[in-house]
Amino acid sequence: MRHLLKNIICVLILAGFSSCEDVIEVDLPTEEPRLIIDAVIRVDASTESTLVTVKVSETNSFFGNVPPANLQQITMSNLDNPGGGLQDQVLDEVEPGIYAKLFPTEQLIADRWFLQVDFEDEFYVAEAKFVPTVPIDNLEFGNEILFDEDDTELIVTFTDEDERIDYYIFDFDFGNFLVTDDEFYQGQEFEFSYFYDEDLAPGDEIEVSILGADEAFFRYMDQIIIQSEGNQGPFETPTLTVRGNLINATDIDNDETENNVDNENNFALGYFAIVQEYKQIAVVPEEN
Repeated sequence: MRHLLKNIICVLILAGFSSCEDVIEVDLPTEEPRLIIDAVIRVDASTESTLVTVKVSETNSFFGNVPPANLQQITMSNLDNPGGGLQDQVLDEVEPGIYAKLFPTEQLIADRWFLQVDFEDEFYVAEAKFVPTVPIDNLEFGNEILFDEDDTELIVTFTDEDERIDYYIFDFDFGNFLVTDDEFYQGQEFEFSYFYDEDLAPGDEIEVSILGADEAFFRYMDQIIIQSEGNQGPFETPTLTVRGNLINATDIDNDETENNVDNENNFALGYFAIVQEYKQIAVVPEEN
């Protein structure tokens, strides 16, 4: 009898658990897929040629991966020197969603460029001009902490150019970016600390870059860095939509080129920029 009662109790408990297994449907945020165009061209001005690489993908469902986009064509055109042999250069697809072509560095630096991305019988366009920057003077690891004792401090030193207003974007590897401008250190040497919360070990190499930026690209990166915190970097799908400089120009009237530009859905995610890059390698020392 005790054995039978025990079995009855077990059945009742299991029934209680099974009654809690009702399917709960959750409405996830959905929207039409949107094109993501990562067309930030980093230029080493000391080289004869630059491999221009553009990564194109599409937004997907809330839990989905970001798939590469299959374009009809992607071209870069020289607006200032159309007779220089580089008009309407078609980029080649080197792997799914990645398009590339070699360009003479001298022309990338000197002229304005026009990017056109043809996708599903629509085309997205943007214009960019080379923006210079200054080199990194020094990278040095420190011993201070910010929030956690496992943080790793990297001290960065650079000297601002006195003849112009500068905006800077720092790429600290691992998808970490930071923006700053020279409002308070015009023409001066400037030093600041960046703190890594990644698990770094002695001997690890970190590639740090300083990129030039105009004010529009600076403000774009400032917003998208804020939105990408906790993700894999600012060129992954953002949690909100940050508008860059790539517009859908398919239905724009040729006689009134401003038509439809302000349509809130009339753009692709991402940015087209041509920027100078200086980079250095920092090696994590034994004491860190």
